[in-house]
This record gives sequence, structure tokens and C-alpha cells, in this order.
Amino acid sequence: MPPEPREDPTAAALHLTDRPKPAPTGSEREQTVRKFIVEAAKLLAGLHCEDLVLLDVRGLSDLTDYILIATGTSDRQIKGVAGQVSDLALEYGLDRFGSERDADSTWLVLDYVDTIVHLFEPMARAHYDLEMLWGDAPKINWRKDGGGEEQAE
Repeated sequence: MPPEPREDPTAAALHLTDRPKPAPTGSEREQTVRKFIVEAAKLLAGLHCEDLVLLDVRGLSDLTDYILIATGTSDRQIKGVAGQVSDLALEYGLDRFGSERDADSTWLVLDYVDTIVHLFEPMARAHYDLEMLWGDAPKINWRKDGGGEEQAE
């Protein structure tokens, strides 16, 4: 019986290069998400949003790792800021899973799976009080360089 033909290793290597590169996973993705959310906080501050709070909910939430909460001055500002956050997410290679807003445009939510951004008008923010809901979550001091450091408060 003749021996079975062996596959040429060079041909096998060529097939590997035809495959698409996998999306970032593990610590690489975690670092990207962390950098994005810190930059998003800085962006919101630069666009005159107020009372920014960045929460690390890893281990507390099954849905997301980070929650960014900010107050805008008007529905127009909130919509404009949301567009700029979406543009920033694209720069980091993050796709928006979805977005929602209430009928009066007093609350807008941007969901990037690993992080969620909540933009409120002042009265809506006081009503929903997400900081109280996530009171056990450590706050991240996003003003520091180097991706922010967790801060016990």
C-alpha cells in the first residue's frame, strides 16, 4: 500500500495567513476598554458636562465592567456629546451595542457592552440616582494620567 501523501508545511502556513485576525481578547481588550472609558470621561469634561463619575463595576455587574455617568446642560448638548463619544469609541475599535433615550431626551444611554455611558439632564440624574444604586462600586480617578487609578471613596 502506498504511503499517504503528506501535507506541505509551507502550504499549511500560507493558509494560516489567510485567516482574519481575531478581535482583541483578554487583557488586551480590557486595556483598550479602560483607556477608552478614561478618555471618554476626559472628553465629556472638555465638552462642559458636569459631575462626572466613573465606576468600576467589575465583579458587581454581569452586564458591564465600567459605568460613566455625566450631567449635560440640555438635550441638544447631550445628543452632541453622545455623537462625539461614539466617534471616540470607533477610534478604539469598539462597536456600540445600542443606545436609548427617554421621550423627553433627559437621559441618553450608550452601551458598548464592556462599558455603559449615561448622559443625564440634572433633574433626571437626581431622580434615577445611579451613584446610589452602584454605591459599592469603586470610583476611578479619571483625571490622573496613565489610564486612571482606582480610588477608594
